[in-house]
This record gives sequence, C-alpha cells and structure tokens, in this order.
Amino acid sequence: MTTTARNRMRLLVPAALAALAVSATTAAAPSSSATTAEHSITSHSHQAPANSPKAMLDAWLRLWNGDFTQASGIISPDFTVHAALLDGGDGSSIRGADGLVAWIAQTRAAFPDLRFSLQIDPLVAGHRASVRWTATGTYAGGFPGAKAAPGTVVTFTGTDTLRIRNGKFVEYWLNSDTLQLLTQLHAL
Repeated sequence: MTTTARNRMRLLVPAALAALAVSATTAAAPSSSATTAEHSITSHSHQAPANSPKAMLDAWLRLWNGDFTQASGIISPDFTVHAALLDGGDGSSIRGADGLVAWIAQTRAAFPDLRFSLQIDPLVAGHRASVRWTATGTYAGGFPGAKAAPGTVVTFTGTDTLRIRNGKFVEYWLNSDTLQLLTQLHAL
C-alpha cells in the first residue's frame, strides 16, 4: 500500500466515524429523545452561554457537518484524538483545530453529503460530554480497498466522548462501528 493510500485510509474512516453533525437533510428519523434535524442541542428559547458544554456540542456538531468557522473557538491547540485508526495508528497525530479540520475535510471528500443525527440526547457530566450518533452519506469513491460503486449510500454509528478544559475541547475518544462501514463499502 502506498503512503498516500495509507494516509487517506488513516484520515478517511475515523473522521467519517467521528462525525456528529445534526443535519436538516438527514435521512434518519430521530427518536423521541433525539435532537431533531431542525433543532440544535440547546433550546432556542433557552440559549446556553457560548462556552457551556451544550453550546460547545452544538458547534461540534456543525463542525462535523462541514461548518469549520467555529473550529478554533471550540478546539484547544492541545486537542488530541484517541481512536483506533485503520492504519494501526492511535489518532495522536491529529492535533489542534487545524488537524481536526483537515481530518474532517478529507473524510468529506469520500462522502461529500455526509450527515449525522443524534440517537439520544448528549450526556454532559462536569468537564466531559458524550454523544451517540448515526451517520448517512453517499460514497463518492476513492476509499482504499472499497469495491462499492460510487453512489452507494452508507449508514454507520458511533459514540464520541470529549473532555473540556477552559471552554474548549481538549481531548476526544472515538468509538465507532468500522465493521458496519467497511461492510457497506465492500472493503473486507
């Protein structure tokens, strides 16, 4: 496998799995406890302060949906990722807002319409937050080893856990169903 293919694989799958954004065009029907596509995590009538965990999670979700404008406002320069990457890496090479945005952007190249919905409301306890999500997107091609035709719609799930320090996300743990995604891409 070439270095380019290894790097693309390292960046592609975990970012796709890590994505959390709420979408107005999501195909998944939210459960009664899930946040709907038309509403953010915070209530419109009770807006949370900009540095509250709920407001930060709103921005986090928009970030994974491709709105990078608030990345530096919610991601610490010390931001680190903990994830089992397909190339055997542990995610530690993805650092800060720029590294995270590059990871997300590369994923979106293979799944340009990637959209996410929350399966349940986020859990927030002290300086940690966790969200469970479902992602749906159309494969555009270019995934190493994938035999699925471009245009194949994929759906997969995962859970993100984030640590907050000084009003920014500083650490990120990803647990995603890589097998579900790879099976749909016929990459096994």
